[in-house]
Formats: sequence, structure tokens, C-alpha cells
Amino acid sequence: MKTLGILVGGGPAPGINGVIAAATIEARNRGVRVLGFYDGFKWLVRGDTSHVVELAIDDVSRIHFDGGSILRTSRENPAKSPDTLRNVVEMLDKLAVTHLLTIGGDDTAFAAYRLSEMMKDRIAITHVPKTIDNDLPLPQEVATFGFTTACNLGKDIVRNLMEDAVTTNRWFFITVMGRRAGHLALGIGGSAGATVTVIGEEFPEPRISLQTLVDILEGAIIKRRASEKGYGVVILSEGLADKLDPTDFGSVERDGYGNLRLSELVLGRVLKERVTESLRARGVDVTIVAKDLGYELRCTPPGALDILYCRSLGYWATRFLLDGHTEAMVTIQGGKMVPIPFREMLDHRTGKIRVRYVDIESESYQTLRAYMIRLEPQDFEIPAQVEALAQSGRLDQTAFVNRFRYLGDRRS
Repeated sequence: MKTLGILVGGGPAPGINGVIAAATIEARNRGVRVLGFYDGFKWLVRGDTSHVVELAIDDVSRIHFDGGSILRTSRENPAKSPDTLRNVVEMLDKLAVTHLLTIGGDDTAFAAYRLSEMMKDRIAITHVPKTIDNDLPLPQEVATFGFTTACNLGKDIVRNLMEDAVTTNRWFFITVMGRRAGHLALGIGGSAGATVTVIGEEFPEPRISLQTLVDILEGAIIKRRASEKGYGVVILSEGLADKLDPTDFGSVERDGYGNLRLSELVLGRVLKERVTESLRARGVDVTIVAKDLGYELRCTPPGALDILYCRSLGYWATRFLLDGHTEAMVTIQGGKMVPIPFREMLDHRTGKIRVRYVDIESESYQTLRAYMIRLEPQDFEIPAQVEALAQSGRLDQTAFVNRFRYLGDRRS
């Protein structure tokens, strides 16, 4: 009998259970046994086959409504050594798995690729793209599942904080998940109408100074004060921390794939302290609250679009495998199933899966950018505007221009 194995790697995202359900139902309808592996690759890497459950249609028929993952998930990296890969291969052989469906982001996709290289002609493997970061190498118009639902909930949370900001005359600095790309921060900030959203893609250089971010945020506060508004909401992409010197934040752990645990870098808190200190040194009274946003979004129940999307992905990923195909990520583009071979997903400079970044030259980004309150080139061209901004920041005009003019030059 053919056996389909299903596992989930990386962080949770709304819709995982929909993929598991659709894949299980299609496989069982075609006479295929289905095994679910708890905690991703965690137990297989350890040579342990006791954390496996056989899935039937009755087990999964209504789980597509639920957030989280009935199989749980982990960041265990099976490709960290030849021994761990061999353990996974041996356990899959022991369980007589003939087809494997992995659900996850770029790290899990890379693990699936490495496993497929080792098990050529022995097991068919496909990957389903899952991440609220929306950063897998898909066409720009195709979202990864979970992203749409996460953006919608994030928008509601930020809307509440915006009302709090107005009511209490304060600022919120909100750091939003997104290891490398700023899609989620931009989606939440743009849909909520946040005062300003800052993402890593704005900075083409590999490293930026912490002072540059301080100046951007302080400049936004000064500009709002000039229009007699002492409140606002800033959205910061977590990936900005990846462009800073990690030593600015002290010792930081790495996960199983070698990635810095960016959530430990407390980016918003550091920026809050620096901006507050700078403004208060000149007698500008400001209250800033730093918050992180991400974990609240990952296990929320999926919206209707993500449910439909995930059921389609699970169904067609299973069809792809059982029809004799392998070694590709399954996507839905324009309503059609489009497999992307693992090798086409690789960044040959790094040997890892390519990252899809926000295209800051696109009209969609430029639209969102136009509604942000930030220092722009024109703010330094009109003397009366320069005077008003300098007074708002309690600086003389020369000091204001010397401090902030380079921000406008970045945009000109």
C-alpha cells in the first residue's frame, strides 16, 4: 500500500489544518494510507517513530476551520548534518512512506530539497508554501497561505492601538514579524493606515546604523508635532534588526537553521529608548510604548480566502505526488496548479531558498509610502516649512537641516 507522510515545519500560520485535511481526504479517497508526523522533523531526526499518527477522513473533516496545527510544528533542521538526514531517511523507510508532503517556509522547503536529493527514486516529495512572512519565491501577486489572514487580524490590533494613541496622546512602536522581508509589516501598516511603516527593503546597503532608524522615527514625530498631533503609530519590520549590528542588542540565540532569533532583539524597545532620550534632551515631552506583534497572528483561525486556498493546495499537492511527480513546491497561480522545481527555488549564491522581498519600486509600495508621515525632500525646500519643523523639534534651523536633511536625500 502507498503511504503518504505529512509534516509541518517552521512557525504556525493560519490554514495549516486546511492543507492537512485536504491532503488526507484526497489520499484516503485514492486508497492511500496517511501518516501525520508530530513536531515536524523533530522525532525523525532522533530516530524515533513513536510520534506518528494515522489519519482518517473522520479525523480531519472539520479541522480546516481551526488555527494552529493538529500535527504541531518545530524548527528542527534535518539537514544540519549527514547523520540527521540519514536518520530521517531510515525512519521514513521503516514506516514504509512512499510519498512525503512537507508544509512550511523557506527553511522547511530547503530541508525537503535536501531530503529529496538523498532519497531520489525512493520517495516522492513535495512542499506546500506556508508562512505569514510571504517571502517564498512566488510571483509577486501570489501570497503564501496565512499571510492574508494574519494581515487582517494585525490590522484590527493596530486599529485599536491607533485609537489608544489618539486617546492618550502617545506613540506606539510596533515590531511586526518578518525575518527577512517586510511584506507582513507593510500589509498591516498599510491596511491600518499607520503613521509610518519602516521595512528593511528601503535600505539597499547590507548594514544600516541604528541612528538612521532613530532619525527616521524622530523625524516623523517632529513632523506630526508640527501639525499639532502628539500621537502616532509606527510599524517596524522585524527584518530591520537583521541589517543592524547584533552586538547592539547583546547576546542573541540562533534557531536550528542558524537564524538569529530576531524576536529576542527587542528592536522596538531599543528605538523607543533612543528616540525618547533624544527628544527629551531638548525638552520635547513624548510618551512611546514599544510592542511586538506576531505570535498573536500565527494561530488565529483562517479567513475564508485562506481556507479555500489551503484546501486547494493540499488537494493538488497530493494529486501531484500520487500522479508520479516529485521534487517541487506546489503553488496555485491564476487558479491553476503550478509546480516549482526545488532547484529553481535556490539562490545559487547562498545555496539556500531564494527570498521574495518587497519591491519598493512597485506602484503598490509607492501608494502606501505616499500616505506615510515622514520627512521628505520637499520638507527641506520651503523655508517656512523648515522653520516650523525646527521649532517642533526644538532645534535651530541649521541644526535641524544638518541632522535630518540626509533622510530627504535618500528619497530624492
